[in-house]
Amino acid sequence: MTARPLSPLTEALHQHSPRFTQPSTPWQAMAVHGGVMLLWGLLLWAAFHQHSVLAWSVGVVYASYDTALLVFVAWQTRDLRRALPPAAQPCSLTSAPRPSLGVIVAAHNEAAVLPITLGALLSQHDRPDQIIVADDGSSDATAELLSHQYGLAPPVHGNLSAESVTHPGLFWLRLHHGGKARALNAALQLAHTDTVLTVDADTLLEQGAVAAVRQAFQQDAHLVAATGVITPVCGRSLSGRIMEGFQTYEYIRNFLSRHAWSRFNSLLLVSGAFAAFRRDAVVQVGGFDPDCLVEDYELIHRLHRHAHHNGLNWTVRVLGQAQARTDAPSTLAAFLRQRRRWFGGFLQTQYWYRDMVGNPQHGKLGTRMLPVKAADTLQPLYGITAFLLLLGFLCTGQFNVVVPALTVIGIKTFIDLIYHLWSVRLYRQWVGDTRRGSFAQALLAALAEPFTFQLLRHTAAAWGWWSVLSGKSHWGVQVRRGLASASRMP
Repeated sequence: MTARPLSPLTEALHQHSPRFTQPSTPWQAMAVHGGVMLLWGLLLWAAFHQHSVLAWSVGVVYASYDTALLVFVAWQTRDLRRALPPAAQPCSLTSAPRPSLGVIVAAHNEAAVLPITLGALLSQHDRPDQIIVADDGSSDATAELLSHQYGLAPPVHGNLSAESVTHPGLFWLRLHHGGKARALNAALQLAHTDTVLTVDADTLLEQGAVAAVRQAFQQDAHLVAATGVITPVCGRSLSGRIMEGFQTYEYIRNFLSRHAWSRFNSLLLVSGAFAAFRRDAVVQVGGFDPDCLVEDYELIHRLHRHAHHNGLNWTVRVLGQAQARTDAPSTLAAFLRQRRRWFGGFLQTQYWYRDMVGNPQHGKLGTRMLPVKAADTLQPLYGITAFLLLLGFLCTGQFNVVVPALTVIGIKTFIDLIYHLWSVRLYRQWVGDTRRGSFAQALLAALAEPFTFQLLRHTAAAWGWWSVLSGKSHWGVQVRRGLASASRMP
């Protein structure tokens, strides 16, 4: 029996993926990761051999590290204070040709939300040149929906349908179920546009998002990947409203952080729910890796590495003018499952690209961003340890430790509150929408987060560690609750 030939994308993945060419671990990476672990051990030792706040040194270090990151982001995002709202920004004149833009919507059993997602794409003022629904082996009503509502004839598996007779530019790619990365790769090979926008089936693009993406790639010939700014939307239940409140301010801070790191050309995270890529660049590096739990995150590492090895001046950015809303977990269980997968994929990628950590050959990405990510692998351990030690000191009546520890927490909460309020103001200026974020809700989030939402994130991260170490990592199923309600919002 002859071996089945590999597709060009698969061949490229074999050439570029660290799964196939395992790098050695340089001393810088061992020093960074080992130092973070050694420091935790020393701080844990101090908890049983020191007195006063020194016994809670792990909490002090944890709070100091997080505060240092906040200061960094606040300083690097100061340029946004002068940012014009998207509607007021002048159109830049450029002689570069207008790039064609296609959208890939990877969907597995998403019939309930596909009409909303496609409606937002088809109603854009700057319509995409091609929209491919990559149907990843759906067993729900997706086929009936695409046939009856969008005029698409069922194609042979692995092939594109004929163009929709009622919605020009819309195509249907029908696949056997193989996961999101494989669906994206299959569509990527059949797309005929310069730029490809990947949109999850539970993501609703705001008007003007496609135009902003196209303009960014037209103006910057070195731009190979970009992410839009996303707002989470949960269900209307009580738990949904609470989860949406916490996640809204988490997303605000995260996207400001991405802007900060993009100024060093060290942005590593684009949201696969709404991300844009220069198609040729993604094909060069082999497309999306189906063996990674966070294929979008891993791909950016590979793009950076390929650019370094080949002397290419590729850049990755976050686009404040391109905005979308996405379905987010509405329940505690759904949130933990999602973050377990995210953190597990983060650990996978950190290990695969360990040769870049602390490596000056990769510039500020290697010497600044990736060491921070190395520390982030154990940040949840620091946070959980600090909480458990404080609880233990409280239960044993060691108020000589508890009182100064609570003082540190109070100071940190005040700093977080100031940053929350500042970030909301900055974010509104950046995206040009004063409805985004509420100062009153930001105040509540800042006060409640340290002993609620933050512990949930750390718990999910610990689960992610267990999933990776035990090899029991998989996607899981998420129930969509928020997008339908979002479509009815003004």
